[in-house]
Amino acid sequence: MAKVLPLTGGPALADAATTFLNRRDLDADTLRSYRQTLTCLRTELGDGALLTDLTAEQTTAVFTAAWGNAAARTWNRHRSALRSFTTWATARWSMTDLTALVERRRENSDGTKVIDRHLIEALWQRRDLPLRDKTLFRLLYESAARSVEVLGLDVGDLLLEAKRGRVRRKGGTTDWILWQSGTARLLPRLLAGRTRGPVFLTDRRPGPARTPAGADLCPVTGRARLSYERAEYLFKQATKTIDPTGAGYTLHQLRHSRLTHLGEDGWSSSTLMTLSGHRNLRTLGIYVQSSAEAVAAALAEHDPGRRRH
Repeated sequence: MAKVLPLTGGPALADAATTFLNRRDLDADTLRSYRQTLTCLRTELGDGALLTDLTAEQTTAVFTAAWGNAAARTWNRHRSALRSFTTWATARWSMTDLTALVERRRENSDGTKVIDRHLIEALWQRRDLPLRDKTLFRLLYESAARSVEVLGLDVGDLLLEAKRGRVRRKGGTTDWILWQSGTARLLPRLLAGRTRGPVFLTDRRPGPARTPAGADLCPVTGRARLSYERAEYLFKQATKTIDPTGAGYTLHQLRHSRLTHLGEDGWSSSTLMTLSGHRNLRTLGIYVQSSAEAVAAALAEHDPGRRRH
């Protein structure tokens, strides 16, 4: 797509985007999502494009090229980011609604996204998974924590003997996540004596043009904190062979599956809320419905025609 040249007055897109992203009211997860959207706009429309000269036709063209074939949820996430940016910008400058032609897409609910227990167990038994990946996946499952919370862990946040770590929950609340012996056996091997820096690191050191913030850089290895996007990709690749669709599972499905499995095992809602960091029973409810496999097993157990020994 050709770069758009600035025409008349108003702030440059790059300057406006930078100011928008530097606000203190954005949590890490939201900031990462917004940055992805705005980086794409800046790449396609040009950093020097004047914000007040941009049109809804231009942003629609960018969306179609970048995310036209993406899942509805991905499209809507980027649309939401652009709406937030536009709302913020129009309160300061006279400009067009850049989302006017970017229509929200219908998201179909997926009732099959719980990963079977035996598939989870098979994942833990794989010897070809790198130690970092296996530790991350197991910690995410056992703790039922959000991916951004686990990826944000620093070594100093861990209490290894107590099997817990300090995280910042959604909304900014400081809390503990808990894990079990599977994760407890892996973490010391992963850290290899490190006492500082992020827990989960990239495979290589970042290049000069991509040096992260100091808090996201390990002072021992020089490697950076593992990003959500990379972790999501690694999990999808690791689970392609066990996913019936062949597309691989998402990190969020580990959290969903863990809460569903524990709910099937009889855990109370209050205990699940403490584990997962939920603050509302209504939002927890979608995670703790019994899976199709559990219902099938219960039906088989109580089937009048079942042969009993």
